[in-house]
Amino acid sequence: MPIQRLAARSIRPSAPVALPITKPKARPYAVSVRHAATTASAAAEGQDSGSTISKAPLTRHTSRRALLHDARPFSDFLTDNFHRQHDYLRISLTERCNLRCVYCMPEEGVPLSPQNELLTTPEIIMLSTLFVSQGVTKIRLTGGEPTVRRDILPLMRQIGALRPYGLRELCLTTNGLALHRKLEDMVEAGLTGVNLSLDTLDPWQFQIMTRRKGFDAVMKSIEKVLELNKVGAGIKLKINCVVMRGVNDREIIPFVEMTRERDIEVRFIEYMPFDGNKWNKGKMFNYSEMLDLIRESYPGLEKLAGHKNDTSKSYKIPGFTGSLGFITSMTHNFCGTCNRLRITSDGNLKVCLFGNTEVSLRDILRQSNNDEPIDEAAFEAMKQIEMDRKQGHIHTSTPRGMAPNEEELLNVIGLAVKRKKAKHAGIGELEHMKNRPMILIDSRSPIFDSHYRPSHLTAPFNVIRHGPSLLSHMSPLPHDFRNHARLQQIRCQSTTHRPPERQTDGNRLTHVSESGAAHMVSISDKSPTKRLAKATCSVRFTDRTACRLIQENQIKKGDVLGVARVAGIMAAKRTSDLIPLCHPIALSKVTVDLQLVQNHDEAGRVDIETTVTCEGKTGVEMEALTAASTAALTIYDMCKAVDKQMTIEGLKVVLKEGGKSGRWVDGM
Repeated sequence: MPIQRLAARSIRPSAPVALPITKPKARPYAVSVRHAATTASAAAEGQDSGSTISKAPLTRHTSRRALLHDARPFSDFLTDNFHRQHDYLRISLTERCNLRCVYCMPEEGVPLSPQNELLTTPEIIMLSTLFVSQGVTKIRLTGGEPTVRRDILPLMRQIGALRPYGLRELCLTTNGLALHRKLEDMVEAGLTGVNLSLDTLDPWQFQIMTRRKGFDAVMKSIEKVLELNKVGAGIKLKINCVVMRGVNDREIIPFVEMTRERDIEVRFIEYMPFDGNKWNKGKMFNYSEMLDLIRESYPGLEKLAGHKNDTSKSYKIPGFTGSLGFITSMTHNFCGTCNRLRITSDGNLKVCLFGNTEVSLRDILRQSNNDEPIDEAAFEAMKQIEMDRKQGHIHTSTPRGMAPNEEELLNVIGLAVKRKKAKHAGIGELEHMKNRPMILIDSRSPIFDSHYRPSHLTAPFNVIRHGPSLLSHMSPLPHDFRNHARLQQIRCQSTTHRPPERQTDGNRLTHVSESGAAHMVSISDKSPTKRLAKATCSVRFTDRTACRLIQENQIKKGDVLGVARVAGIMAAKRTSDLIPLCHPIALSKVTVDLQLVQNHDEAGRVDIETTVTCEGKTGVEMEALTAASTAALTIYDMCKAVDKQMTIEGLKVVLKEGGKSGRWVDGM
């Protein structure tokens, strides 16, 4: 569509048909004035942006008194125990990406989930509708790379149709490679903001950092946004740059210069640790260093007042058109005002970017479709049945498309949000925490401890909007199946159903005969396969002196970490001599990694991770555990003269591969 016609064309998403939902009574607490829930607020938004594009039929004059009178209480489900109200939802549309950025994912890529484990478009619409009904006013579509999803445009149109019901902003995070080809249609669908990832202005460096070509296409997308904004598109454009010491820190000033004549916010992001990105503290170029570097060239740099929920600290150089931002997740976290939730592409709710706890919404959503993915045909059938059942009793306060199992979904969401911590871990802990690769976050480990019972899922939260769910009329699931599904939810991660016979295997001790006598398990009928196991533990000190002496190699008995590494390797090879019922195995490789961790708030620790591989008929978990525990005992022996109260803790297997049971990951 020619740009000249864009300003005259109205962005009007097709109005959704409403479900028959009873309007709730306003409660006298936790009140949030959700302006976008009224037609007047959307009008104000259009006036503030100076946009000439009409995004919905709006009323232009409504008093603040009227807004307060019509305000709905903010959802209990989206309010955590620290009174943070989560009105911003990020949805990952895909795990796939057309780049391989060094800080985001391993060079070889990441294992992709089967297609039937990913959220379908109707499921994304159902969840979007549910969250908007509870107070979410901003939805950001992420990935992977969201523009590689084939149905990105119709999906955006359907989400954009939620504007009359409370949605104010529909944003996109992209690498910009394909954006210029789809941007005009996205604006038509209701796009209001673009965050574009770009870490270098050098085409050759771009190819090194992304492991792909495409710099010219990204710059074309940036210019396309600016071009459309000149005719009134009103797209908020932000350039996100992850700064890494010795890689692109020299380009900070050229990025600042981008804001001289362009209405762009360039945001510098501290390098953050995620699985597979080989993070280390030495690569991190922190906020203070960036600020000092910029002030050397632009001493007039001014700090701007920000919104309480801003993730970045905003600055501006007098006379420049654009502005700067700093996302300081590592050195100055903004957890206290966090209002963001994430849904991964496989349907898990993630309440914190740096947390490794997730809860599956997909599995609950699919219960109403016999645990099958909800495709367009199933979705249309669901809507038609609901509309037929309630024909003649339509109410327009809530859009069609409300998720089935609504009450159950809200209870699970509420429990997850209530368990959100006050702040994420510090640098020392984040460096060693297991988390998804970054590519899979804005795309498993349990959020509930094992002592939680299914009855906890029916916690008495107050529902903002009352009334039947979309499929409340459908025949109930069999009782035993409902219990099984609920237990699947307690695992709180996206899973596929396992055959019943496999679930009962854990009820019998394999090394104990029917008479109760101990015996060695026969592996004669097993086929050799490649086996791998990984185990971890920590030695935690109570005296800082121990860490200092280890770091300086001043412990009297010698090189603590070096000796512990050799001891762990030797122990792995002798496991069958130490553990009576273990089979002797010819190991292919043993690695023992030891990391000295020192924090301001503790005396320090040594984190131990062992990995053992072989080609054999049985697993090597015991070899990995023996290596880790022996390395820890060696550290204890060599340091006990300095710290007699140190403890060895957290010994466990975190990864197992090979054999009949396949791949297993702790917490997944």
